[in-house]
Amino acid sequence: MNLRGANLQMLGKLAVIAVGMFGFGYALIPIYKHICEITGINILALSERDIPGQSARANVANTQVDTTRTITVEFDANARGPWEFKPEKRSIQVHPGELTTVMYEFQNVQNRTMAAQAIPSYAPKQAASHFNKLECFCFNQYTLAPGEKKQWPVAFVIDPKLSKDVTTITLSYTFFEVGSGIPPAPVAQTGKGSAAL
Repeated sequence: MNLRGANLQMLGKLAVIAVGMFGFGYALIPIYKHICEITGINILALSERDIPGQSARANVANTQVDTTRTITVEFDANARGPWEFKPEKRSIQVHPGELTTVMYEFQNVQNRTMAAQAIPSYAPKQAASHFNKLECFCFNQYTLAPGEKKQWPVAFVIDPKLSKDVTTITLSYTFFEVGSGIPPAPVAQTGKGSAAL
């Protein structure tokens, strides 16, 4: 066998190996899904199964939402300075475990740029550990130009483990200026004519 024939034979073997590897890689996906369905290892594959009496695309209800309870959430806004700050809604009704979003509006009515931040508080106090904020403007400080108006979301979930005695929660924010808005404390000066004690 000459060198050219040996090269062609080697090329043929490599082509067969490449096609075999491609076919094996392509077959891995259905093999993996089938093994996961049989063993129950992949929990995500359970949502792809057909449930008798339901279509495959049916929406599955969130079982963490307690629809047997309704909690009134009241929103309060306090501004420590010359600006406007208020919730879009004063109160809403939610079920524990339900994701809810409420907007707050803020406007800098001053003729100067300001930096501000909000601090939340809760009533009753025991609700604080069960009021889980996923997104909140209180996480950051904001700088607003003169006359600038912003809307910020508060996305929250009330933990279903909250005591059944609690039927109303008040979420209160105090928005205050940070940075250079507070004048420095006066410094005592010592004059030449001051008497020594």
